[in-house]
Amino acid sequence: MIYRFSDCELDTDRFELRVAGEVRKVEPQVFSLIELLVANHSRMVAKDEINLRVWGGRPVSDAVVNSRIRAARQAIGDDGKAQALIRTVHRRGFRFVGEVRVAETPIPAGHAVLLAAPSQPPQELADAAAPSARPSIAVMPLQVLTPGPDHDHLGDALSHEVIIELARLHWLSVIARGSSFRFRGPQVDLAHAGRVLGVRYVLTGSVAVHDRTSSVAVELVHAADGGVVWAERYRWPIDDLMRLKLTLSAQIAGAVETRIQQAESDRAAHATTESLDAWSAYHLGLSHMYRFNRHDNEVAARLFERAVGADPHFARAHAGLSFTHFQKTFLRFSDDAAVERDLTRRYAETALGLDPLDPFVNLTMGRSAWIAGDLDGSIAWFDRSAQLSPNYAFALYNRGLIEALLGAGERSQQDVTQAMALSPLDPLGYAMLATRALSHLVRGEFALAAQWAARATRAPGAHVHIHAIAALAHELSGDREGAANHVGQVRALMPGYRREDMLRHFQFRDEATQSLVRSALGRLRL
Repeated sequence: MIYRFSDCELDTDRFELRVAGEVRKVEPQVFSLIELLVANHSRMVAKDEINLRVWGGRPVSDAVVNSRIRAARQAIGDDGKAQALIRTVHRRGFRFVGEVRVAETPIPAGHAVLLAAPSQPPQELADAAAPSARPSIAVMPLQVLTPGPDHDHLGDALSHEVIIELARLHWLSVIARGSSFRFRGPQVDLAHAGRVLGVRYVLTGSVAVHDRTSSVAVELVHAADGGVVWAERYRWPIDDLMRLKLTLSAQIAGAVETRIQQAESDRAAHATTESLDAWSAYHLGLSHMYRFNRHDNEVAARLFERAVGADPHFARAHAGLSFTHFQKTFLRFSDDAAVERDLTRRYAETALGLDPLDPFVNLTMGRSAWIAGDLDGSIAWFDRSAQLSPNYAFALYNRGLIEALLGAGERSQQDVTQAMALSPLDPLGYAMLATRALSHLVRGEFALAAQWAARATRAPGAHVHIHAIAALAHELSGDREGAANHVGQVRALMPGYRREDMLRHFQFRDEATQSLVRSALGRLRL
């Protein structure tokens, strides 16, 4: 899509802003802000919507928003005084007031080639350049603050277990113990260690034991400048050392995985659009993909396409494209569900041909089976994803969702509870909470289902299906007023939503449950 206004062209397929025919460098956030305003030039865009679309719902100050607005105006030749193109609506939001002309852009020729033989890598992939550098991490030995014969080894043991867990992540380069363990003690220069080891991130920390309780403090640090990305303290009984090592290492590795992906996304967001390499484009795409709305899904797809263009054998970028097509049919962003389901599967298969051992790739295969109605097929892929990366919260949550649809409410609850423990700040937290609600619903625990579903609707990013699940759970629990409120939210988000929109994607295997759900949705006039 190309938007033309004044002497500017905003090319959303190439992720370029051109002024008088010349490409102008802008940060991705500024580009997304301009696109949001231009695409919605017929109305005012509220500050809350800008926050949701550009920052993913993360709290940002008015000063940050105003800074990006100034940068957007400067990029397109406007300013705060003239407001010839971007007008401020006092205390409410902003509106693009310039005349906008829209031109469609053709699908790149390479699109069809990449999808031609999904079961095997296309010929172009064999001749492609080496993939762009992945993020990398060195796990330093944890410093033991309370030395003694019973737990001198504990710091090394925990660090080693974390290395093993992180090494399961194919997208992350992990330095081997033999190299990272050369840097010991409280006086280690992390910047120097990072340069020697050639890593972007360093995990460091300490362990102490008091009264048979261990206290483990860890910090994830940017190697270049020593900035702390994330820090946490864990307390655990020391009576069972093996359980301590395995459980704590799993929790730490799960948290590190989430934080590095967020840090990579933030890093990409501050790069100019012309300098986005395959890996940065992919991670910036992830930050949009998880927002589950039409605009951000389109932005994510363009960024994943950019990543594929820069590195055609980048499996995760193909898997990301599969995920965006999944969203198009799941949330009815497209009128041709059959085409979107086919593209969901084809991109996932292409990714699988490139890297069959990547957990995210296997997860997209599972979601392609789910969207096609093959629940048994999908759970096999989610099982494989979880086997490849046992602490992959996304795989555990997806498996829990399918288990609920298959009627295995208890197993579903176990999986989704573990997923939430591994990733308590997950961008898909609302989906995990809704899955917990479904795990109770299929067991007839409707009051509990309503409580969890209500929590899901209050989580950032909750989409229309989440409110439909909440309406259903409240109706089954006898709370007609609560159900009506959630139906109102469904109507506000998607006026044409019908019960078939939900039942098409949430196919309960048990006939009695399916009949109960269909009847309740009928009473709600969905």
